[in-house]
Amino acid sequence: MTITLTENAAKKLEELLKKAVDETKDNFDGVRLSVIGGGCSGFSYGMAFDKSKEKDKVYGSYGIKVLVDSKSYIYLNGVEIDHVEGLMGGGFTFKNPNSKGTCGCGSSFNV
Repeated sequence: MTITLTENAAKKLEELLKKAVDETKDNFDGVRLSVIGGGCSGFSYGMAFDKSKEKDKVYGSYGIKVLVDSKSYIYLNGVEIDHVEGLMGGGFTFKNPNSKGTCGCGSSFNV
C-alpha cells in the first residue's frame, strides 16, 4: 500500500509550499504527515512542511513529496488525502482504510 494525494490536494499543497518557502526562506523537502495522540476519537492527523529524515518513508503524488515516520505509517498506510472547497471554506480530508471511526469534524479518528 501507499499514501496518496489527489490532484486537488497536491495543487493546494504546492501553493502552500511556495508560500511557506517565500515566508521562511527555508527549503522544505515535502509535507510531513503524522499521527498525534488526542482529539475526540483518540488520534489526530498532523501536516507540516519539513525536511526528510533518514528513516522516513517517502511517497510522491503529482510532484509533491509526502514524508512519514515509521510510527505514523502504521496508521497512515493506504490513506488518500484530498482538498475540498465549500461555502464554509476548504480543507484537507483523509480517507483512511485503517480508521474504525471518526469524529464529527473528521480531524480525528480511532483504530
